[in-house]
Amino acid sequence: MARTIKNKERDSIDFGTAKIGPLFNSIFYPTLLSMVFASLFTVADGIFVGQGVGSDALAAINIVSPLFLVTTGIALMFGAGVSVVASIHLSHGNHKAAHINITQAFHVATLLLVVVAGCVYLFRIPFLRLLGGSDALLPLCQEYLLTILPGCVCIVVQLIGTFVIRLDGSPRFAASLEIFPGLLNIFLDWLLVFPMQMGIAGSGIASSVSCAAAAGMALWYMFFRAQTVKFCRLRLSPTSFWLTARNVGYMARSGFSSMLGELAMSAMLLTGNYVFIRELGEDGVAAFSVACYLYPIVFMVNNSVAQSAQPIISFNHGAGRRHRVQRAFRVSFSTATICGVLSTAFLTLATKPLVGLFLQAGTPAYQIAIGGLPLFSYSAIFFAMNVAIIGYYQATEQNTRATLCMLFRGLLFLVPAFLLMPMFISPQGMWLAIPVTECMTLAVILLTDRRIISR
Repeated sequence: MARTIKNKERDSIDFGTAKIGPLFNSIFYPTLLSMVFASLFTVADGIFVGQGVGSDALAAINIVSPLFLVTTGIALMFGAGVSVVASIHLSHGNHKAAHINITQAFHVATLLLVVVAGCVYLFRIPFLRLLGGSDALLPLCQEYLLTILPGCVCIVVQLIGTFVIRLDGSPRFAASLEIFPGLLNIFLDWLLVFPMQMGIAGSGIASSVSCAAAAGMALWYMFFRAQTVKFCRLRLSPTSFWLTARNVGYMARSGFSSMLGELAMSAMLLTGNYVFIRELGEDGVAAFSVACYLYPIVFMVNNSVAQSAQPIISFNHGAGRRHRVQRAFRVSFSTATICGVLSTAFLTLATKPLVGLFLQAGTPAYQIAIGGLPLFSYSAIFFAMNVAIIGYYQATEQNTRATLCMLFRGLLFLVPAFLLMPMFISPQGMWLAIPVTECMTLAVILLTDRRIISR
């Protein structure tokens, strides 16, 4: 039976019979808006810190950023995983199983993030050294890390809530989980960095407070507004713990490629920081950080395409409606390709004003970024296509394919490209490492699954 949700306070969602194009658009535009604000959440940190504190502080945030990406990846793994699993349960009319899975995802992911944050706090100095923090940057890195840790815990509730609330038929409220915190973060960044002169710590506090606000909104919705998907009471028994472990393992497998997407960005930051600081020093890391602040915009725009198609594809995959799955993928892929082309054009044509948002004109870091960002921008086109295809694999439970694709672009191609390309062409090779990685990943996908584009 198709699932339809409609009343005066909610959007009308019919995953089973509505026309794919309008259905996709009804989810995509609110999701896109929320993703843009989510990326502004990150960009605001860079702009205010770069202008209000300096390039060293900008480089310090770039050193710490892999931690935030890892925690975001864990949250996305549980969020995407439970969305796929719950969608299939709902397509079979098994609401109780969906409720249990959702409750387990929230509980286990939050507990895991608390443990991770605690370990990072206890071993923060060796951890920052591992991330590439130099003696000059270590004090700033530690100051930012301590203030961002609470936000790393809260973001898991925010992101899982976004997936679940969208599945519940409220993409607009799901979008508000990004829009309101994004606006709050921008205001707090300005307030704490400029008038209150709290430096890099102010930026970290702003991010943590904004994540906490989003988590509170998600919990309020789940307790007071949720209709189709809700929390339920979990039993405390050996059998219940075993079932939770089994279900969490299945959700983790379904959403693992989403986590690998964030880990790919983390690997990009970590490897890039090492290479840029080795070749160009702290100014090189500061210049690279500009690309790293802008890359989430590309990531979020294209991720909104994959996330919008996911519940449609998963629901109809579970219901056995193959023609609707294929139609949804075609809409997703074409939309992603358009977004990728526009992103590349934007980053290329607006290089100077974009770099000027983060760095003072005329500084060494500014000049390095001006020369490198147009080269870096070509990654957007190939990245968009890869994300749409990987999202399709994930939504149709082709978890091995999705995971392998993410491993190619996040580790197997990326690290060698960063390490080897500067040896042949420097500094251009450092900036071209990511576009080459995305292009090679797309080539592997097309060679191993030649039917994917014809679907």
